[in-house]
Amino acid sequence: MSSAGPEDSQHEASAELRAGLRKLVREDPKAGGWHVGARLRNYFLTGLVIVGPVTITLYFAWWFINVTDAWIKPFVPTAYLPDTYLPFPIPGFGLVVGIIALTLIGALAANLLGRTLISFGEQMLGGMPIVRNVYSALKQIFESVVSATGPGQAFQKVGLIEFPSKGLWSIVFVTGETTGEIGRVMPGGENNVLTVFMPTGIVPPTGFVCFLPRSEVVFLDMTIEDAAKVIISAGMVTPESQAKLRELAEQARSKKKKNKGKPTPTA
Repeated sequence: MSSAGPEDSQHEASAELRAGLRKLVREDPKAGGWHVGARLRNYFLTGLVIVGPVTITLYFAWWFINVTDAWIKPFVPTAYLPDTYLPFPIPGFGLVVGIIALTLIGALAANLLGRTLISFGEQMLGGMPIVRNVYSALKQIFESVVSATGPGQAFQKVGLIEFPSKGLWSIVFVTGETTGEIGRVMPGGENNVLTVFMPTGIVPPTGFVCFLPRSEVVFLDMTIEDAAKVIISAGMVTPESQAKLRELAEQARSKKKKNKGKPTPTA
């Protein structure tokens, strides 16, 4: 049985080296192409994440301003419209006029004359069979929203309830203690009942109003804004992910500052 000599070993080593070089030369363009494609894809997705929310927000803001101008400007006398004296319209003028008008109406309602006029108007609406029901419901909704979003409202919390079945948990907004007729009848024999609103994931403005005992609600240490992000994004955006993104952004900024402070290497 013959053993391989030094020349055979060198020949095998050189053959393996040539094969490795050929493989490296053959795969390098593919690797480089994949690397460039992945980098371009990451650049595109990063640009989409940055530009998308800004563009949609500006679009909705522009749409709201135009709709408000179209509603309010016809009620403003022509002599007070800047469009009468300028060769171009000023967007947002109707919105400013609307804000000023609402502020003046609120100030008027704070004195005796304003309260008298409002009471007289509510009595007129109360005499209309269908209109009074619509007005009463809308007034209660607006009063609830304004009181809930006011400062210092401790009952504005986020919680979890078992819904729609046992073992499945859904995010709810606790709107307050259940009062009125529902609170008096004490559903289920419970005297400590909360009113919660559970928004749907597909259309967040819609949802279910639920009345359940306080013991059935698991309160979360989460803000209303964070809970809304979780619902609107179908669970893809969570407070933990937002904190992680902020942490990564801070690390990137710190690394960039350190790199700026380092001297540039010379050839």
